[in-house]
Amino acid sequence: MAKKKFSKNWVTQHIQDPYVKLAQQKGYRARAAFKLLEILDTENLMKPGEVVVDLGATPGSWSQVARERLKRADGSINGQIIALDVLDMEPIAGVEFLLGDFRDDDVLASLEHALQGKDVDLVMSDMAPNLTGVASADSARMAHLAELAQEFAVRHLKPEGALIMKAFHGSGFSQIVQDLKTQFVKVVERKPKASRDKSSETFLVARGLK
Repeated sequence: MAKKKFSKNWVTQHIQDPYVKLAQQKGYRARAAFKLLEILDTENLMKPGEVVVDLGATPGSWSQVARERLKRADGSINGQIIALDVLDMEPIAGVEFLLGDFRDDDVLASLEHALQGKDVDLVMSDMAPNLTGVASADSARMAHLAELAQEFAVRHLKPEGALIMKAFHGSGFSQIVQDLKTQFVKVVERKPKASRDKSSETFLVARGLK
């Protein structure tokens, strides 16, 4: 009974959420688009001509934002956007989508092939694990995804490139921040307005490889 009540409350809050309504109005697939937009504007990131990799892309709102930022007047992309997720994604014009688990070597190889040797300007990771409710297990899964995103960014970013990565406050968060600081010149925490207050999610922006 409690679970049903919780679900009903979530649905009510979701429907009344101004960012959900705004996403529908603007044609974004998820309210998460506004989290990315605020981070990009605050940090002055993503310019035409850049190579962008979107990890954990589905349903695709971050890739939609990237397409808007890199789109020419004729609709073509000035740059490159590669999106990846374990869940399939409805196509977005100009976005290369790879279906697969980022933890698999063959999927990483496909991603590297799509880059064709180009270094990346911006790696974006909105990846989050399926949560079990067991705090220690969930923290370990989150830390693992963060580690993978960081490893990929360090290996593929241009020296002046940037990583935007979702993380969660709690066990392991400070270690994730510390790890980023060992490899990036500047690391900041961002909690966009579109991120719900009760959510423990925080976005880490790391810039400039050491």
